[in-house]
Amino acid sequence: MKRKIRVLVVDDHAMMRLGLTEAISGERDMTLVGEASNGTQAIQLYREHQPDVVTMDFKMPGQDGAEITKQLRLEFPDARVVLLTVFEGEEDIWRAVQAGASGYVSKSAEVEELLEVVRRIFAGEQYFSPNVAAKLAARQARNALTPRELQVLRHIVAGYSNKEIAAKLHMSEATVKLHISNTLDKLNVADRTQAAIEAVKRGIVHLDD
Repeated sequence: MKRKIRVLVVDDHAMMRLGLTEAISGERDMTLVGEASNGTQAIQLYREHQPDVVTMDFKMPGQDGAEITKQLRLEFPDARVVLLTVFEGEEDIWRAVQAGASGYVSKSAEVEELLEVVRRIFAGEQYFSPNVAAKLAARQARNALTPRELQVLRHIVAGYSNKEIAAKLHMSEATVKLHISNTLDKLNVADRTQAAIEAVKRGIVHLDD
């Protein structure tokens, strides 16, 4: 008899955890080894149980799923994590891949699909749907924003003027304008409004950041 796939569930929403744990517990080839509601618990439980696969919520208070995945992979290079998310912007996907995630699945997916992803990841595969893979390819082809350009872009999305951004980031308005010009070019948009829309669409900036 084959060994069961040992799964750790990480999600800050109790109902989501309940749904996942019940689904996993109902599968003959899987067993639930633990459930966590935040990154600290996730890392502690991973150290304790060494699960085969972790299902990880992407958006959680404090550290998000990509950050927790990165920490796990640094300590446990063979850790296999599938990120579950409502965010499908290319920047979110890129961060997940850079962190070492083995899969990226929408929370709107059917339970059967998620269970099959767990099996595939346990078998050593990676899973990115065609839509996710296309967005990842698009992100790889783009020039990344610098940390300073990203700061300026976040303030643009928040609705601040050039003068306000300059004051908050302790730089001249001329420098702000230069960063904005570079950002518009990298995002391939014509103005600040389009930049804000594109930033949210791609997952570069979230409205609740």
